[in-house]
Amino acid sequence: MGELIFRSAADLADELATGSVSSVELTEAYLDRIDAVDGVVHAFLHVDRRGAIEAAAGADARRADGQPASALDGVPIAVKDVVVTRGLPTTCGSRILHGWIPPYDATVAARLKSAGMPILGKTNMDEFAMGSSTEHSAFGPSRNPWDLDRVPGGSGGGSSAAVAAFESPLAIGTDTGGSIRQPAALTGTVGVKPTYGGVSRYGLIALASSLDQAGPCARSVLDAALLHEVIGGHDPLDSTSIDAPTPAVVAAARRADVAGMRVGVVKELGGEGYQPGVRSRFEESVQLLVDAGAEVVEVSCPHFEYALAAYYLILPSEASSNLARFDAMRYGLRVLPDGIPDASAEEVMAATRESGFGQEVKRRIILGTYALSSGYYEAYYGQAQKVRTLITRDFERAFEQADVLVSPTAPTTAFRVGEKLDDPLAMYLNDIATIPANLAGTPGLSLPSGLAAEDGLPTGIQLLAPALAEERLYAAGAALEAMLHERWGGSLLDRAPALEAAA
Repeated sequence: MGELIFRSAADLADELATGSVSSVELTEAYLDRIDAVDGVVHAFLHVDRRGAIEAAAGADARRADGQPASALDGVPIAVKDVVVTRGLPTTCGSRILHGWIPPYDATVAARLKSAGMPILGKTNMDEFAMGSSTEHSAFGPSRNPWDLDRVPGGSGGGSSAAVAAFESPLAIGTDTGGSIRQPAALTGTVGVKPTYGGVSRYGLIALASSLDQAGPCARSVLDAALLHEVIGGHDPLDSTSIDAPTPAVVAAARRADVAGMRVGVVKELGGEGYQPGVRSRFEESVQLLVDAGAEVVEVSCPHFEYALAAYYLILPSEASSNLARFDAMRYGLRVLPDGIPDASAEEVMAATRESGFGQEVKRRIILGTYALSSGYYEAYYGQAQKVRTLITRDFERAFEQADVLVSPTAPTTAFRVGEKLDDPLAMYLNDIATIPANLAGTPGLSLPSGLAAEDGLPTGIQLLAPALAEERLYAAGAALEAMLHERWGGSLLDRAPALEAAA
């Protein structure tokens, strides 16, 4: 059964539908793969073998009765540890939530279960989704299956690494400033950030409430579309959820056509600071779109230059507010201060947050608290929100000239573990191309664009579309993916040198 783990989720769904394989067999194959390689990849924080097998048995029973819950009924999945899951540890990669077992499911988790998808376990992440490398996890870094000395990106590096290492056919990530798309680029996988409000945030442990968005991690555009269809749609439990049908993403991915599509190359998302190999693969991908009948134009979004600065005021401000709930009074870690026999609530809170939060979380809480403080609110947070409006208007003007926008997903390929850990600004720059979409709420998709000549590591191309126009992303993404597969002789993951070495 070992060869099954290398199949696409769409193919696995077909195999399950015909009865060629059972969900129990498939789930056990992935659990065996996790046992074989996760000791070095460290994609998972918790593996739920018993729960996954029980869910798989239920999927097999439904299929035997001719009543599958969904097209993906029985296809296993991994879930980022920011998603609350009833009965499973949910730590958000933080010591302050170590051992917390939620009493309820996030809407995303509930929809996966309703679709009959066995949850293999919870994946590693930067603490509270703060980071671009998964090195800020309190439980140790994940490793890139292409090169175990390199990072898989972040904050959702565990989800992308699990998919790239064939430990799971699909995964759920969350994207606040690129945390689905950037790891996808670094691991040679596909990642999608849906329109803000297109997938429920209920039960996602909040980092920045106006930016966070859950979405699919996959090995193909069609697989991502199939998962998007499962988790998307309106949720009355989420006040920011859009009351509109999920876009017809599966049909768009199967259509895979760019003929006559206007593609805008964003002037400000390229050039200086981008690795030569990343630029070369991007330019080749754009040429493939031209060859397929797309019209390519250059568009300018002048305020994208300020996106990074605005983001790193808005995000810490919202994080400072959201993380105030971790006060040692109701749940999670509680640390009693040394040498204080009758510590006050404030002293217990201070000791707990000092011990429970990592350095990056503390850094952003301090930044956000300062930006929201009296006398500085308008000068920092208020001005950043004005820049956010200007960026949204840049998108609106750009989409008058183009149906989709394209750029490199990340400025470099995967960097070495520890290389940027002590340089926060260098780490923040990894999200320079992905952040604008979060500020504006527009959807984005990253797919592998090839291997950089200088290091043989994956590069990614990012496609952006107007709000609720995900069909454009999936149609263009699937078409480009097919052309790139022809160019590279199949999926890039077939070339990953570290995978079998890890096994």
